[in-house]
Amino acid sequence: MRLHCFGTYRKSLQKLQKQQSSIFTLFKKRYFILLDVINFICPFRSEFIIQDKIMSNHFLPSTFHLIIFLFLGVVSCSDNTSTKNVYESEKKATPNIIYILADDLGYGDLSCYGQKKFSTPNIDRLAREGMKFTSHYSGSTVCAPSRSTLLTGQHTGFTYIRGNKEVRPEGQHPLPDSIFTMAEMFKEAGYKTGAFGKWGLGFPGSPGDPNNQGFDTFYGYNCQRLGHHYYPRHLWSDQQMVMLDENSGKEKESYAPDLIHQKTLQFIEDNKTNPFFLYVPSIIPHAELIAPDSIMGKYVGQFEPEKPYNGYDEGEKYRQGPYESQSYPHAAFVAMIEVLDRQVGEIVEKVKALGLEENTLIIFTSDNGPHVEGGADPDYFDSNGPLKGYKRDLYEGGIRVPMIVKWKGKIEPNTQTDHISAFWDVYPTMNDLLGMTPKHEMNGITFLPTILGKTEDQIEHEYLYWEFHEKGGRAAARKGKWKAVRYNVFESPNRKPELYNLETDIGETNNLADEYPEITKEMISIIDNARKPSEVFTFESL
Repeated sequence: MRLHCFGTYRKSLQKLQKQQSSIFTLFKKRYFILLDVINFICPFRSEFIIQDKIMSNHFLPSTFHLIIFLFLGVVSCSDNTSTKNVYESEKKATPNIIYILADDLGYGDLSCYGQKKFSTPNIDRLAREGMKFTSHYSGSTVCAPSRSTLLTGQHTGFTYIRGNKEVRPEGQHPLPDSIFTMAEMFKEAGYKTGAFGKWGLGFPGSPGDPNNQGFDTFYGYNCQRLGHHYYPRHLWSDQQMVMLDENSGKEKESYAPDLIHQKTLQFIEDNKTNPFFLYVPSIIPHAELIAPDSIMGKYVGQFEPEKPYNGYDEGEKYRQGPYESQSYPHAAFVAMIEVLDRQVGEIVEKVKALGLEENTLIIFTSDNGPHVEGGADPDYFDSNGPLKGYKRDLYEGGIRVPMIVKWKGKIEPNTQTDHISAFWDVYPTMNDLLGMTPKHEMNGITFLPTILGKTEDQIEHEYLYWEFHEKGGRAAARKGKWKAVRYNVFESPNRKPELYNLETDIGETNNLADEYPEITKEMISIIDNARKPSEVFTFESL
């Protein structure tokens, strides 16, 4: 049986084992409470033998068997009903969902995750008011496939968009109509849906256009390539191209993140009386590196030595993809993070001001690790923290990302979890929360028990899997503490992967593949079998 059968049997078995263990413990307690009562009223004497966790009796009369089981059932129900009902009511609620996705923000780029050179006070406050995940993974190590895993609940071995595949003149290869996205699930549940930021999953008017994939409202960049520019010539409002004449030529009057942010806040205001799903795929801090002068001025000279970046400042490709020059890339990066942090804070404050805080679940994360383009200097800022690798790597630095989840009154404040999760878990979690039935196979599992403090009900992944179709082909898998990474897949498809123990070597410095051949063999099997072929995004050697 191939490993991509989603572990359905395994998950069911895990849950059953947990339930059986809990039921037995409770049964045993109630059994002994009743034993004295039964012996007092019963004219018979019985011997009870308990060995390990197995109870047997010598033919206690059936009437008393019935009394025992009826009593135990009643007491069991009375003990668990209140807890279960609270959990079920939370699962069947219709809270507003706000999912904020930073672009190329590293694991160490937030002060609540260890950043020392600058601070992110609003995002830090979000963490104090909610739960911080320390073992959360992006869907991919680049933009489009990472977003595809999020909206489909499938990892890059199954999701439709598995790479950045451009369509000229503007946009990327589209998601097909056949995909029932997370946004469509929310619409079916009666939610208003909006996306504000960078799309990248289908050119305007295509089946992958956000309006054709479940979003009532879209405002921002359709195309990832044009999303490289913070003073663009145009944005998109649903199907309408919005010209920004004030940014014509070399003019820089309208900073797109600010325009998009105002539309984001307006969406919350407009939908304050009905449930909404708000998806905010920010373009910050993706290159190019630039921020308004009013913010840049605070940081120029504060992060020396600077390494000026010489980019593309004129010609036919100007603002068509290549990054502009930046004399102060360090200062620009910090200024951009300030903008992102301020916008997160304003979204949270808007929710509070409208009285929606107790009915709004907010998630903040990043689409992959830190980039090195356009003058970015992740080593200077230690943007990947203790992790190895950057964007386009399948080492931890390329795919392990911060995630913060807040839901006042439901998620315990200032908590942290090391539960292993990934982008493709978000859709199943929302299905679980709303009581919706999945319409296609998913690789993800719900993390709702974790955020609601029901960790005894949390099922764990059998494994996580990634594939990357650039740089000669790359694949990786994580199973528990073990992580396997295989590079140069196209050239050497049978190359032995590197093997790391993430419990003792989070920086992936000590390759243990030769030392643990059986584990290496198991990880090879996962990598070789965790995917299905794609006609559009071919991965030649797998």
